[in-house]
Amino acid sequence: MRRIVKQAGKQGSADTAPRPASNENYLLISAFGAPANSPLVAISKRISECGCNLAEARVATLGNELSVLALAQGAWDAIAKLENALGRLDRDGELRLTHFRTGARQPQSNLLPYVVEVIAADKPGVLFQLAEFFAEQGITIEQLHSTRYRAMQTGADMFSAQITIGIPNTTHIAALRDDFLEFCDGLNLDAIMDPMKF
Repeated sequence: MRRIVKQAGKQGSADTAPRPASNENYLLISAFGAPANSPLVAISKRISECGCNLAEARVATLGNELSVLALAQGAWDAIAKLENALGRLDRDGELRLTHFRTGARQPQSNLLPYVVEVIAADKPGVLFQLAEFFAEQGITIEQLHSTRYRAMQTGADMFSAQITIGIPNTTHIAALRDDFLEFCDGLNLDAIMDPMKF
């Protein structure tokens, strides 16, 4: 009888996913709000009060909104407490919030970091065409910042992008650069692709 109970216990534990190690719980938070209300202050305050660490953060102003992406790390109960605190903050209505559990980023030693910079006359679909080019090559876009602006001398609408990509170390870099520059020439884009300098 004891042996049967023990086996049943094993069966139950096999069906239940184990909790991550004590400090390996992550919560990804996205918040938008008016700059005057400082979403960064509100989010980082809750992270600190709940006993979590701010592992990574990104802040950008888009339109009239200040956007914050934050990755909180902490013990399982601290992350659960943070989820409740964010729920209360969301109900207050000053910020637009979403959050969900995630995991730590896995190191990818087979990717070579490169920086791409593009400037061109603005036209619909430029960013899509850039993203599609890299996707077709099996290259991941790690970070991207793009904007529209008006050229000072001509007043023409311009497009600018700074992109960090991860190139698999099996890729022939010179051939990729040639293909990319040919692609940009076809679209009349002024572009460079260089290794990231640390």
